[in-house]
Amino acid sequence: MIQVPFSPSRAALLLDFDGTLVDIAPTPEEVRVPDGLTADLLRLRDMLGGAFAIITGRPIAQVDHFLPGIPFAVAGEHGVVVRHAPDQALRERKLPVVPRDWAAAVEKAAADHPGASVEHKKAGMVLHYRRAPEAESAFRELTSAWPVERQGFHLQDAQMAIELRPVGIDKGKALHELMAEPPFKGRLPLFAGDDVTDRDGVRAARQMGGEGWLIPDDFPDAAAFRRWLHDLSEGHGWGA
Repeated sequence: MIQVPFSPSRAALLLDFDGTLVDIAPTPEEVRVPDGLTADLLRLRDMLGGAFAIITGRPIAQVDHFLPGIPFAVAGEHGVVVRHAPDQALRERKLPVVPRDWAAAVEKAAADHPGASVEHKKAGMVLHYRRAPEAESAFRELTSAWPVERQGFHLQDAQMAIELRPVGIDKGKALHELMAEPPFKGRLPLFAGDDVTDRDGVRAARQMGGEGWLIPDDFPDAAAFRRWLHDLSEGHGWGA
């Protein structure tokens, strides 16, 4: 069992959602929160003095839907939108807008490949091809022709998806922002994720003196990670 090298009184837990807390589903809407996870997360939040957050590529409203009232803070869309506490307003950055012709072009490509889909965000979009692998080449042909950097974006590969994200936004920066405010301030971050976009969070956590893990490098899958969280919630695996 992976050991946390310090006690809950010194720790803050900041976690990815898809592929980490829940299993990857064919579409973002189809994920299921496993039985027992909510209780484990609530126990952990209490152990950590409230220092529990979700850092995800999803919009915050979707986290509220799947984990209502559980995380103290949420960073959505990789940090484009942040809510530092349950009773606080959303903090939204001023960011570039996806050109309409780009959005229209990928919507047409998705329509031409049944099963593919486009997930629109406040500042960017995700092109999903898990259900239609043949759509990948069409999406890549379109996106490779876009002057993404000139428009303030960059392209990021994800699991069976291509994400268009604003430059300067990543989960590492989101982690730093959350760690600067109570109840996270002064604690050591523990971050876990499963995708390329989570590597920034892992690096940031380690740079701050905490720990970071990736699935499947450190845990074989989300189910194994959830079992580890359950053990932590029961007081096992913590250092002094």
